[in-house]
Amino acid sequence: MSGNLLSIGKSGLFAAQAGLATTGHNITNANVAGYNRQVVVQATGPMLDTGVGFQGTGTQVSQIKRYSDEFLNSQVRNAQASKSGLDSYYAQISQIDNMLADQTAGLSPSLQSFFKGVQDMAANRASVPSRQAMLSAADTLATRFQALDARFGEIREGVNSTIETSVTMINSYANQIAQLNDQIGNFASASQNVPNDLLDKRDQLVMELNTHVKANVMPGDNNSLTVSIGSGQPLVVGQRAFQLAAVKSPTDLTRLEVGYVTGNKVSTLADNALSGGTLGGALEFRTKTLDPAQSALGKVAIGLAFEFNAQHKLGLDQGGNPGKDFFSVAPAYVGKNINNALSSTTTVEATVSDPSRLVDSDYKVEFDGTNYNVVRLSDNQKTAVTPYNPAGTTMTIDGVDFRIGGAAAAGDEFLVRPTIGGAANFNVLVKETSGIAAAAPIVTSEPLSNTGTAKIKESRVTEDFLTAPATLPVTLSFDSTSGNLSGFPAGMAVRVVKSDGTVTDFPAPPTNVKFEAGSTYTFGGVSVTMSGTPGNGDTFTIAGNAGGVGDTRNIGLLGDLQTKNIFNNGSATLQSSYAQLVSTVGNKTREVQVNGQAAEALLAQTKTAAQDVSGVNLDEEATNLIKYQQAYQAAGKVMQIAGTIFDTLLSIGR
Repeated sequence: MSGNLLSIGKSGLFAAQAGLATTGHNITNANVAGYNRQVVVQATGPMLDTGVGFQGTGTQVSQIKRYSDEFLNSQVRNAQASKSGLDSYYAQISQIDNMLADQTAGLSPSLQSFFKGVQDMAANRASVPSRQAMLSAADTLATRFQALDARFGEIREGVNSTIETSVTMINSYANQIAQLNDQIGNFASASQNVPNDLLDKRDQLVMELNTHVKANVMPGDNNSLTVSIGSGQPLVVGQRAFQLAAVKSPTDLTRLEVGYVTGNKVSTLADNALSGGTLGGALEFRTKTLDPAQSALGKVAIGLAFEFNAQHKLGLDQGGNPGKDFFSVAPAYVGKNINNALSSTTTVEATVSDPSRLVDSDYKVEFDGTNYNVVRLSDNQKTAVTPYNPAGTTMTIDGVDFRIGGAAAAGDEFLVRPTIGGAANFNVLVKETSGIAAAAPIVTSEPLSNTGTAKIKESRVTEDFLTAPATLPVTLSFDSTSGNLSGFPAGMAVRVVKSDGTVTDFPAPPTNVKFEAGSTYTFGGVSVTMSGTPGNGDTFTIAGNAGGVGDTRNIGLLGDLQTKNIFNNGSATLQSSYAQLVSTVGNKTREVQVNGQAAEALLAQTKTAAQDVSGVNLDEEATNLIKYQQAYQAAGKVMQIAGTIFDTLLSIGR
């Protein structure tokens, strides 16, 4: 009897001792990240049949239970990945937002100052001081373009650095999780129980992994976890950890991408394959904001240079010579995939030919074994280059001339970024004030002997004047009987645009060209607008401009480019196009900021829900301490009584 009672007391003592130890463990680890509270689960001991009934033999500890809810943990991991991704995105995009919208560091002040210099030059009859001021403003504008692009480059290097750091951390977490899978499996196999503290440590590592990239977790064999990322690429399977690598893009060696290592092969993962976490946020920022913003800035630079050069070449400088390119126009970036077949001799060139048709997108040129295709990456629209001539085939797509030539091989691939380098390569080519083509190349006159009131109200030249100009001087004569103008060059067609917009073309040799006030007559690159009422025999002469001094007609037209609709099929000016860029980045910044705040609130909520299940409540643990202390004392009392009974039995035997 006393022996059985002693055993019962001892079992209670051991159970209370386990409860005290577990409670103390909870209290001391309450502030350890990832720790889940543990509870001693007791069960009754085996029963003994005494003949008159079954008698208990005490208690036993059946398990040390770890409180953890995998569903809630999964919600916390997802919320953490989302918040970390948005934080990473916001940290990067806010730099661009602050830079573009800055009233002093942005492009708008320099752009306005440049056109003010152009307009001041027109107002001051192209004087030397005004020419110098205009050149200085042009240099300032070029410097601003280059500085903004350089800042984009610095941010791009920052993204590369983030990719390298994140990949290193992800690989480290993968190795640690795999090692814990191995240790947990060994303990579970040896004792049929799981090591709770190692489970906590592993779950915390998985949680920290999600701060770098969104990871999906599935239970594996022998209490292991299988961790995958992206579109299902395994990162940890049992005791095996797979690795990521930061690799150079095959079409842009300055750009780092994430590669997945399988044996000796590294497969590049698409930027949109990885989401969440610092890595996913950086990749999404680069794809959705950095690349488009830098290309949009380059588009403004290229559009300005293209249109300004075209008009500048239609004027005369101070020496009476035709104007030259005023700004440099950056070539499109063409990146050949380093994995293209060695037998391929294909070359791809791309040149912006029409800024008004430019689309905010990069392009991929690929050979499918039959045809070359130009794929617009913004919407994956594919255009086949047919027929293809190895000697060289040119096709214009979205205002970009693609020239493709050479011997093709299946799988050939090229990346084309038409405007990415526009701002970086924006330079002023005219270095002398005398080289500014402020004057128009033609002058018009009407003799005093004219009897009517008709005049040439406006004269200008078009791009045809550079390639197939009319032979000057040209004298037009009015015949009141027929109402016709004559004297147009016999070998040239004439286009008449009436004041109401009606267009009439007269093929060469032009005849029966009626005079109408307000109509514009264009031939051989010369365009004149007539007004008034001519008298019979009245003449109008268009001649070459002998000198450019004091003539500001062309510089006035250059100033008009500030309000000309250059982009988006003739619906956006230089300023509005840049304003659209600023607005797009600003709206996206605000969107990411708001989403980040929402993600932070969601993370706090999910953490609270998970902590309600697995967190340590110090007040509750203090109560448990008292409970187990009393149980320990009571079990000791049972053993004390058992000892007293045993001593009594011994004394009877004596």
